[in-house]
Amino acid sequence: MAESWSLAGDSGGDGGGDGDARAVAADAVAEALRGRTAGGKLGSLLESSCGRSLYVVSNTERAMVMLIDHPGDPGEHAADPGAQEWSDGFELSNGQADEYPDADTVPLDEALRIVRHILATGRPPADAAWVVDR
Repeated sequence: MAESWSLAGDSGGDGGGDGDARAVAADAVAEALRGRTAGGKLGSLLESSCGRSLYVVSNTERAMVMLIDHPGDPGEHAADPGAQEWSDGFELSNGQADEYPDADTVPLDEALRIVRHILATGRPPADAAWVVDR
C-alpha cells in the first residue's frame, strides 16, 4: 500500500494533531499550507498512513520542515547550510513563539517544494539540504 498523508486539524483544529484530519495530495499540499499560513495558522502537522509525521512551522518567510518516523524519534529536518542569521516568529500550535537559526530553516517556497516531494515520494528531494538528527 502506498503511503498517504492527512493534514491534522484541517477542519477547524489547530494543526497540532487534535481535531479532524483531511487527506491531502502532494499536488495540493502547497496550496493547503499557504492557506493555513494566510489564516494565521503557522504550524501544521501532516500524518502518514505509515505512522510518520511531517511538521511544518513558518514565520511566513521561512519554515522549519521536520520529518519524524515514530513518536520519540529525533527525526530529520530541512536545512540551509550557508545561512548565518536567526529568524523569529515561528508560532507553534500551543501559542509558543520560537526563534531558529536560519541554517535549520529554509525559505517558504523551498519548504513547500520539499513537503510536496515528501508526500509524492516518501523522501526529501535529492537536491535539498537535509540533516538527520538521530
